[in-house]
Amino acid sequence: MIYQLIPLAIFLASMIVPLCTVFWVRHQRRDRRSPLTIQMLRAPGESITQQVEAISEDLDTYIFTSTFVPLVCFAMYVSSRYLGGNVQVSWKVYLFLAFVAMIFVCDKIVSLLKKRHNLCLGLDCERAVGQELNQLMLDGYRVFHDFPTEDFNIDHIVVGPSGVFAVETKGRAKPMGKGDKKNWSVIFDGQTLQFPNWTEREFLPQARRQAEWLAKWLSSAVGEQVQVRPVLALPGWYIERQKPTDVYLFNGKNPLAWAGRNTETSLSDSLIQRIVHQVEQKCRDIEPSAYKKEKKSN
Repeated sequence: MIYQLIPLAIFLASMIVPLCTVFWVRHQRRDRRSPLTIQMLRAPGESITQQVEAISEDLDTYIFTSTFVPLVCFAMYVSSRYLGGNVQVSWKVYLFLAFVAMIFVCDKIVSLLKKRHNLCLGLDCERAVGQELNQLMLDGYRVFHDFPTEDFNIDHIVVGPSGVFAVETKGRAKPMGKGDKKNWSVIFDGQTLQFPNWTEREFLPQARRQAEWLAKWLSSAVGEQVQVRPVLALPGWYIERQKPTDVYLFNGKNPLAWAGRNTETSLSDSLIQRIVHQVEQKCRDIEPSAYKKEKKSN
């Protein structure tokens, strides 16, 4: 059995050189520090970006594993055949082990690729909507992205004289079509969003829940009643509204059409500053990545 582990021991020993190189490079940076003294604001899709990076790391691990598992099994078979003495294990056992390991690894790779693809679609849409919302800053609005709470994230928050808006972005792929308007149209009938091949009922209630949560949190934080209007973004889709709704629906373009027309609410400059301060404190939590944060001594 010891002889069968020789290939694995050789592989682990070969990892010493690159690991030592990594530690040496990091050691060279110990006398430097980041020029940034404050944390950065969250970017559009910050949480999704972190998930995509984590999945990509897992994918690298499984892909790397798939390259050496068959070789290790073959090396173990050769070692047992020529160095195992009287103890001989059939090659079929090692072939079976390699087959099972590869099936497991391939299943993980397929699952992670599908998950990363869906996350990347959502990330693209959040970035696109975020870039359009950023244009509102030219009209005096403040825009924040990926506002974190304990249980969920609010994709975008818009604060301005016309009120506070909680924007939920949903990225959905379009079916293939040859210029047919039905392939990129969403019909809102007052209850559901009817896409070409499916319907969605949870999008609007989710947008409302997030707006209600944000309204309660801001009211408590600033000591004054704050109303938050829910907004649902479906980037790239043509939206047909058959009935009115309290949730603003838009396709990710021209956000001033709904942000500027809200005449029911008018926020004072003082209240806007207090709201912006509270939201910014929550969104400014991104550490610089080039250098590790220095630990403060007691």
